[in-house]
Amino acid sequence: MTKGHSGTGGRLTTHVLDTATGNPAAKLRIDLFRLNGDGRELLTTIATNDDGRSDGPLLAGAALEPGRYELLFHAGDYLRATGVKLPDPAFLDEIPIRFGIADANRHYHVPLLISPYSYATYRGS
Repeated sequence: MTKGHSGTGGRLTTHVLDTATGNPAAKLRIDLFRLNGDGRELLTTIATNDDGRSDGPLLAGAALEPGRYELLFHAGDYLRATGVKLPDPAFLDEIPIRFGIADANRHYHVPLLISPYSYATYRGS
């Protein structure tokens, strides 16, 4: 168990902010995959709420295992739904973020900041 942790297991969360509008990215589809060798296994698909977040952790407790994961953010669909005119093909459409979970007793927060022509991410808290 990690020092200072309650022992209930870790969790994986995310949120998305639309930096072009300064608003949370509501109703943005996100797929979560566990990476296995050359393949990947779809674990869940969610849509962000009005605050640009999932309604709960994407993974928590025993479901959160050490390993490699991918969040696939469907940014192009979200931007088109908000009325943004994107070229065909869009510069950014699906944004994959691959990351590792080393300690399943910790909180991993993977936010995304998006606009039609840029994105950024970091390990949040």
